[in-house]
Amino acid sequence: MDSPHGAAVKAEDFGLKGPRGWAFRGIGLDAAPGSLIAVEGPSGSGRTCLLLALTGRMKPTEGHAEIGRHRLPKKMAAVRRIAALGPVPGVNDLDQSLTVAEQLREGALLQRHYGAPIRSLFRSRAERRATAAARIDAALDAAGLDLATLPKGERTTVRDLERLEAVRLSVAIALLGSPQLLALDDLDIKLSDTERTEVWALLRSIAARGITVLAVCSEAPADAVVLRTGPKEDGAGAGRDADADADAKAEAEPAAKAEAEPAVEKDSGAKKDAETGSATATATENDADDTGNDDNDDDTKGADDALAEAGRA
Repeated sequence: MDSPHGAAVKAEDFGLKGPRGWAFRGIGLDAAPGSLIAVEGPSGSGRTCLLLALTGRMKPTEGHAEIGRHRLPKKMAAVRRIAALGPVPGVNDLDQSLTVAEQLREGALLQRHYGAPIRSLFRSRAERRATAAARIDAALDAAGLDLATLPKGERTTVRDLERLEAVRLSVAIALLGSPQLLALDDLDIKLSDTERTEVWALLRSIAARGITVLAVCSEAPADAVVLRTGPKEDGAGAGRDADADADAKAEAEPAAKAEAEPAVEKDSGAKKDAETGSATATATENDADDTGNDDNDDDTKGADDALAEAGRA
């Protein structure tokens, strides 16, 4: 795993509106690269929408933001290339039927297909395997997940992981692509006070490596750059209800699934090689990453279409 410079995160009058009203509005932020940013607010206050908008997964309605060198909403595809999602429930959930090893190999395979330079395709199979193994080991180390401590080691199924272990696994998979921005949602859900302390310590260590971290939580630590969502006195920043946040996740899920479409080669009798060229990645996202045209019309659908669909349901 490389150690890239983190992306600065700036926003001015950033807002997103749907048929149910404003998910968030009037957001302002200026965070340096390598910052630990906490999006704090009650559930249903637009926190998830804000996280997805800042990572290029949802199109804002007003204002603008800059993630590194890329300006939103114009450069959404470029932002997606440098911003990785850690655990975001309802958007990029781990596959409960896979083992930890299979989930990691799937992440490495996707990173090689979508994020690796073209020259890597000309490496030998043995070299590709060694490179993938090294990246997985480095990502696990950065996420603080020791496979030897799991009940069945790397063959432990995802459904058997404790909540904190699942968070660490999701973070490790996100770090495989050496992102400049790491985003996590519902960070403190189903965690004890001790486990929350461990997670924030983990995120501080990642930020210390130079990666900017954006985490949604109910209560931010004192040392974080805090970005608050929720009702304002004048009503301008009033968040929607919890159902609307679920609608936003439903809108972002197809894009996340498109990035993770190829199935991992499992440890069955077939003994397929996950590193062979026979593993095909079906890219359903259809954005402008390969053409350099970040102004693809698909990016203009944004939250409004999803929220409109939810409103009709």
